[in-house]
Amino acid sequence: MRNKLSLDGVDWDILFHLRQDGRLSNVELAKRVGLSPPPCLRRVKRLEKAGVIRGYRAVIDPKALGRGLEVFVDIEVSASDRRTSEQFEVTVASYEEVIEFRRMYGRPDYFLRVAVADHAAYETFLTDKLSGLPGVLRIESHLTLKKIKSSD
Repeated sequence: MRNKLSLDGVDWDILFHLRQDGRLSNVELAKRVGLSPPPCLRRVKRLEKAGVIRGYRAVIDPKALGRGLEVFVDIEVSASDRRTSEQFEVTVASYEEVIEFRRMYGRPDYFLRVAVADHAAYETFLTDKLSGLPGVLRIESHLTLKKIKSSD
């Protein structure tokens, strides 16, 4: 069993600032959290080593890539055998339009976030890729009216 890392206020402050801007220099981060650079860097390294900080990434604007429409999709499947389920997961995960893919407890069986250019592109994705997959029982699409809060 993994030991739980004890975080203090400075650790939480470091995480807050890195979540806002993962490209902050150690000197700037140290200044924002009220430390000198060496102890700040030691804390960041400790958080990385403990797995609290799993990595750093670029946040990409989907609109800039021609994928301004995001659709949330619930999928229920009728397949009860492992092979069909695994094949379904491998296939759906390979679609470039799928930016998030989760198997859920209960209903729906799967949850997807799909990013496409527009409604016509989503219709093509839905009819040409998702609808014909073996075991798919029901697909329900949800369009966002307004994004209130996001981790991106």
